[in-house]
Amino acid sequence: MPLSSLPENRPLRVGLAGYGVGGREFHAPALAGAGLAVAAVSTSNAERVAQVEAELPGAQVVPDLAAMLAAVELDLVVLTTPTGLHAEQAEQVIEAGVALVVDKPLAASSSEAGRIVDLAAHRGVPLTVFQNRRYDPELAALLAVRDQGLVGDIRRAEYRWDRWRPEPKHRWRETQTAEQGAGLLLDLGSHLLDQAVILHGEVESVYAELFSRTVVAEDDVFLACRHTSGVVSHIMATSVNGAPGPRARLMGSTGAYVIGRQFDEVSAFADFESDGEAVGWIVRGDQRERGPVVGASDQAAFYRAVAAALTSGDPQSGMPVDPRDAVHVLAVIDAARASQQARQVVEVLTPGEAPGS
Repeated sequence: MPLSSLPENRPLRVGLAGYGVGGREFHAPALAGAGLAVAAVSTSNAERVAQVEAELPGAQVVPDLAAMLAAVELDLVVLTTPTGLHAEQAEQVIEAGVALVVDKPLAASSSEAGRIVDLAAHRGVPLTVFQNRRYDPELAALLAVRDQGLVGDIRRAEYRWDRWRPEPKHRWRETQTAEQGAGLLLDLGSHLLDQAVILHGEVESVYAELFSRTVVAEDDVFLACRHTSGVVSHIMATSVNGAPGPRARLMGSTGAYVIGRQFDEVSAFADFESDGEAVGWIVRGDQRERGPVVGASDQAAFYRAVAAALTSGDPQSGMPVDPRDAVHVLAVIDAARASQQARQVVEVLTPGEAPGS
């Protein structure tokens, strides 16, 4: 039955691949908030099986993705597995003909991501990427500052995600290599770059400084990106900053805009905490005023948009995140690694796009 002809009282059946932090704390609540039913969860971890049974009592638990695709009739699969598995697992789902959401990043490299996007297009399978931070009030406020010209013409921007974790956690993100999909460049860097591209256009070139201080992959990242708009953005992500910096800073022709704290992380810039419903501050030297007031965060909006797309006549065009955006972000990350190795500025070449396009 085409999804566009589903009975109104029957929610989409969703298969959730993985029930770690991403699946349990981000995807499951967002799916529930959108009114979507988790019909199956794949995990072979005994502790997570017990969590699924307690928290999603209507979901069938299976040991892996292949078993889930074979055992349950699904309308949508959500991949919230380690990044290094995304390419192979996405191909499995696409070949099965089931619509697909892949947690960011789409893959470990832009070439892998490009192949996934091309395969989905060839098979006619709807595909999108879970860029949940697009739904945060911080991005809405940054867009308002840009669109309303609150600091004039933006010339330079800083976006950061700083943490102070001198003793790293023991998860796949800390124990696996960058080639396996681990590290902050792929993890938090995917969020920050996605935001920077939304705000300032695609990245033309990048200079990077990447370090692995306490774990196998990168845990201390700096990128200088030149965008098609002419704006230069500095992207910073680290787990080893004892004085975490401001979430964002825009430098414009008539002032600056500062967001002092990164979500629920600690900050060394308490003077720039958001005031009430206003997000951030407009700053001009020693003078400042409250930033724009925007709506509350609602990450369930992502899955409401997915559901609306899947039950429309043109599912792919209605998806909340164009998967080719994720390919470009990964192309920037690939160029950043090349920059680190060569110690020079590197041009960004996105698979599927002509050079200079």
